[in-house]
Amino acid sequence: MKTKWKCVCGYIHDGETAPGKCPKCGASAEKFTLLEEAVAGLVERSRRSNMLHTRVIDLARQIEKVCKEGIQDALDPGCVDVFNKSLAASYEMMKLSMTELAGHMNKGKWG
Repeated sequence: MKTKWKCVCGYIHDGETAPGKCPKCGASAEKFTLLEEAVAGLVERSRRSNMLHTRVIDLARQIEKVCKEGIQDALDPGCVDVFNKSLAASYEMMKLSMTELAGHMNKGKWG
């Protein structure tokens, strides 16, 4: 696992040393704190979990698009019903992952 440094603004840098300046806020290297190995491990796990949530959101958006096309096609009432139910389910999946990501950000688990 790479060494991780946290800026006073919350930005996390991966590298053996702190960067000369924070790419987010411009703070100098002295404003970075070296994260302990256990904390750095949690950052890595959070990054992975957050990436998975963003993939769920992206897939839900793709389902949304397909369902809207199916509803517009309106082959028969049964098809439209399935597309409407699937559309509602895709919104629910999207909202669940978005809510979880918001919770991660509020807890500083974005990384």
